[in-house]
Amino acid sequence: MKFLLDVGITPVLGRLLEADGHSFRYLPDFYSNKTTDAHIIDIAHQNGEVVITHDLDFGTLIAFSGQRLPSVILFRLHHISAELFYRLITTNWKVIEQPLQEGAFVVIEASSVRIRMLPI
Repeated sequence: MKFLLDVGITPVLGRLLEADGHSFRYLPDFYSNKTTDAHIIDIAHQNGEVVITHDLDFGTLIAFSGQRLPSVILFRLHHISAELFYRLITTNWKVIEQPLQEGAFVVIEASSVRIRMLPI
């Protein structure tokens, strides 16, 4: 799977996912820090990427977009750690993989995962 890591997500997470056979791009390596969230969604959609973010604004943007893609993984955790994020993704991979491929908004918290199929 291809991932686009938002500014608040460390590229270390991308390298961990890459070791599992996925690919990633770290947003600041390719785009200005002034890139809007709406443009990030468009970029991910055009490139077939799943956005990984810590930014709550993506939920609203995806909900009102009416689109089925791109999928988004939103981490709602106060402790930002690539290793923790990686563990939560891989632990829940069997549950989230198919929805991410089809178009989903996935919210990952410390003790729960919520999946909303797109469009919302």
